[in-house]
Amino acid sequence: MGTLADEATNLPKKPSRQVDHIPGESGLPVIGFTLHFLSDFHGLVNRMVAKHGPVFRYRAVMQDVITLTGPDANEFILRDAERNFSSKKAWDIILEKLFPNGLMLRDFENHKVHRKILQGAFKKPVLEAYVEKMNISFNRGLSSWPVQKEMLFFNHIKTLLLNTGAELFIGIKLGAEADKVNQSFIAAVDASLAILRMPIPGTTWWKGMRGRRYLEHFLGSLVAQKRLTEDNDFFSQICHSKGENGEQLSDEEVRDHMIFLLFAAHDTTTSTITSLIYRLAKHPQWQHILREEMLTFGKDTLTYEDLDDMEKTSLVFRETLRMHPALPTIPRRAVNACEFKGFKIPKNAAVGVVPLHTHYMEEYWTNPYKFDPERFSAARAEHKKHFYQWVPFGGGQHKCLGLNFAEIQTKMFLFHFLRKYRIEVRHGYEMPVQVVPLAVPKDGFPCTLHSVNR
Repeated sequence: MGTLADEATNLPKKPSRQVDHIPGESGLPVIGFTLHFLSDFHGLVNRMVAKHGPVFRYRAVMQDVITLTGPDANEFILRDAERNFSSKKAWDIILEKLFPNGLMLRDFENHKVHRKILQGAFKKPVLEAYVEKMNISFNRGLSSWPVQKEMLFFNHIKTLLLNTGAELFIGIKLGAEADKVNQSFIAAVDASLAILRMPIPGTTWWKGMRGRRYLEHFLGSLVAQKRLTEDNDFFSQICHSKGENGEQLSDEEVRDHMIFLLFAAHDTTTSTITSLIYRLAKHPQWQHILREEMLTFGKDTLTYEDLDDMEKTSLVFRETLRMHPALPTIPRRAVNACEFKGFKIPKNAAVGVVPLHTHYMEEYWTNPYKFDPERFSAARAEHKKHFYQWVPFGGGQHKCLGLNFAEIQTKMFLFHFLRKYRIEVRHGYEMPVQVVPLAVPKDGFPCTLHSVNR
């Protein structure tokens, strides 16, 4: 165990000339475009497309990456009809030691079996129970948020969703135990971006691996108990879910999937809600539109059936994910040599598609840099020109299993948040965003909440 660069060297070694037939450039010696990749990924892709065309190569994070842009490319890579691309081999470099055996780190038949089992945790009766719990958790958690003074929204929503997740996913109540789970989880997530990957006490990697071990011990110790009951939390549901042929997960598989689900569900939803609230702060008329929609329910809690009636909220949710996909680029590694529109992709090549770029293509979106939720309305339906032009949840066999849950959780949060608060940002404020690996604000998103009189 050493650095992230060392992890990269464990991948199949192929000389850079293997991809030299792809238009592009390598950038600076050794690091290539890594700094641009981390600081201005959207700009980097736009410049590469303008200079080299929709298929290009560049070097970042110690490897050459072939990038395919546009809806056709998204379909080719994500649908992967010929099984040419591995999700596991692409993500292992970052996540294997911290979140091993998660659904995203599985391929083909193995992935299919595990995905089918995990789908049991997202059945309608279970989702209905989650909605009931969210009403309580969000109402309770939001009541203590500060008003009339500037606060960092990202920090508050991260804590709220972690505490809610402890109840929904694991089935534990708030308290010291939940705090320890949350701290361990945060440490593991932070470690996924660590450059120095050595077990030196006090380092991000050391804290992350220690957090991983705690989660393994804590969740592993609960599996036997969860198998004896069938509560409405993700943990219990996964313990009891079965595949098409009666397959069940082992204790270790249940544990590993739970840890990964916490990671995948929490970080992406935190990113999405932060981006959405930022857009509402910049466009206060949409705060009013959504608040009016929520007040029409005439009650303080929602049911699962109510969610379909939040039509304007759905438009804002989709537009936010167009402008701010939580996962701006989706990596894969070629397991077979193949070809896309005349470009030969060699075996073992790192490849990727870029939802963030597709979501701003003028061929598919009117004024793509404008926040315009109505573009998703039935009357305009701009998102229906190509099945793979709006892909914030990916696509194909690896399409996000929790996409419906993410929308449910976002709507439930907004229902309780907008009926309590109006949000403001300083005049002229533009949120600085760290786009990769997940879209998060660099400054924590400072804003001010004002109580709403109803």
